[in-house]
Amino acid sequence: MSTVPGGGRIGAAPRPLTVQQYVLAELRQIIIAGELKPGQAIRQESLAERLGVSRAPVREALKILEGEGQVVHRPHHGYMVAELSLPDLLEVYRIRALLESDAARLAVERVTDTDLERIVAAQHEVEEAAARGDLLTMTAANRRFHFTILEASRMPRLVRIIRSLWDSTDAYRSVYYNAPSNRDLVEHEHAGIVDAVRDRDGDRLVKALAEHRDHAVEALRQIIADES
Repeated sequence: MSTVPGGGRIGAAPRPLTVQQYVLAELRQIIIAGELKPGQAIRQESLAERLGVSRAPVREALKILEGEGQVVHRPHHGYMVAELSLPDLLEVYRIRALLESDAARLAVERVTDTDLERIVAAQHEVEEAAARGDLLTMTAANRRFHFTILEASRMPRLVRIIRSLWDSTDAYRSVYYNAPSNRDLVEHEHAGIVDAVRDRDGDRLVKALAEHRDHAVEALRQIIADES
């Protein structure tokens, strides 16, 4: 059986199925962790050496990330992590508000006890990672928390669209979590979100998610202003 860098067998959990998927997953983590910051050039040769692969899967992974809006390609300069302008940020979050509100109302009608257990488990993982200052694990658990709720809507096409919007702001999400005050706020807001799901209260869930997004927008608005 073929192997991927690091010795894992392709098809053996938790490794992705192909080398390209492995490279794509690693690149996502590097961006989320803030190792590559918005506007920073991406050196394909260095990445390929670091991941123990040829440049081909790195190039293909970058094309996928370009399609998602996470990286951009500049002629004669290569790839760099996308810089999010304030208008782009506001547009992404406006679209998210529309789509996530619809998904949330459906989710409270269809959520199961098993779904709720997974939501609470992700909530606890967010809190534990935040306490350790482990931003990478916190970011992954936060995504799992939100998408377990959204997936309870049983609307996979809708959730895929929302996921692509999240992907486009991943580079800024880790920056948001750098501030302990933001991490504390996330924990508090997640508790309110869980309560709304547990009570199957769609109006309260939509309101809690809106406040959660609005606080992130205001913090990211300041981050973008400081980078300008």
